[in-house]
Amino acid sequence: MQIGIVGKPNVGKSTFFAAATMAPAEIANYPFTTIHANKGVAYVRTPCPCKELGVVCNPNNSSCADGVRSVPVELLDVAGLVPDAWQGKGLGNQFLDDLRQADALINVIDVSGSTDLEGNPGNPGDHDPREDIEFLRKEIELWICEILRNGFNKIARQAKMQNEKLETAIHNRLMGLNITESQIKQALRDISPPDDPTKWDDDILLAISVRLRELSKPMIVAMNKADIASEENIDLVKNICENAVTVMAESELALKKANNADLVKYAPGSETFTAITDKLNDNQKRALDNISRNMKKHEGTGVQKCLEAAAFKTLDLISIYPVEDESKYTDGFGRVLPDTFLMKRGSTAKELAYRVHTELGDKFIRAVNARTKRTVGGDYVLLDGDIIKIISGK
Repeated sequence: MQIGIVGKPNVGKSTFFAAATMAPAEIANYPFTTIHANKGVAYVRTPCPCKELGVVCNPNNSSCADGVRSVPVELLDVAGLVPDAWQGKGLGNQFLDDLRQADALINVIDVSGSTDLEGNPGNPGDHDPREDIEFLRKEIELWICEILRNGFNKIARQAKMQNEKLETAIHNRLMGLNITESQIKQALRDISPPDDPTKWDDDILLAISVRLRELSKPMIVAMNKADIASEENIDLVKNICENAVTVMAESELALKKANNADLVKYAPGSETFTAITDKLNDNQKRALDNISRNMKKHEGTGVQKCLEAAAFKTLDLISIYPVEDESKYTDGFGRVLPDTFLMKRGSTAKELAYRVHTELGDKFIRAVNARTKRTVGGDYVLLDGDIIKIISGK
């Protein structure tokens, strides 16, 4: 799974990325600091079954601390987007191409309103942050529409003459954008365009593209720089966007660095931290006091909360634990609850088999729910926290 970190220049995307992953990223107070996409790994937390089952787990692809699994997700920090990027303005073509494989997007905005639409710095309150959300959605939707529109007349004529399923032809056109055929079918059902695709105009293609963006690139808003933003600005954004989280990326990055330097004790996602005062100078104490006040006001820095909202709310993922021995909850090496897979809610046991290994999916026979010890078929719909043994043929 890949989550794209997007937004206009100079809003703190790279700071958010660095705070989430602790991976190096160039950070500066001017537009287009990021030229090439940065990739890193962040972690989302989910309950581990180990405590419920009374076992000691041996995580392989994740980690567990006190019954909480930290599962890796890939983050992609891309160049800033400016108006008309879909037409190539700024670094638009590169930005959009970098986002092709993203499953969801975190739109980092400067909720304080201290950067204009081009990413140029100003004073808090100079700019309406709501514009940043609307324009970014529009740019991505126009980008999808442009790709769909190019050559669409030929696709439509062929589909009509050969009686071909139009969603298959569209899927072939949009396959590189990580858009599935089922998402295309859903978009066509929702838009209900004319049966004859040769009669579809630009407005219909754009409406389909908007729905495809919603389905294939769902978006959550990270209201960054909340510590210098007015309550009015924060409320304005919340009023137009349900999926919005107040964020202080600079504070999260500072706390993680201070934790690594043994200056504070801080766990990502916590609403508080403990300062080790005998190691701090006066400037550090004042800075941490300021961070502490803002964390109380906003219930933490919001970075971890935003990541987990993207995974478990926006993408609606659940945690699944495949095993080979359903009685001991182990894999072939004897490791207890070794792997955690994040899968879309509604996924089936057979889809899990394919996720583990293509051959397991191809030769799938049945599965066993390790909690209930019941045999289930390939169409069994997985539940959050399921522990599943897959049985396949040779």
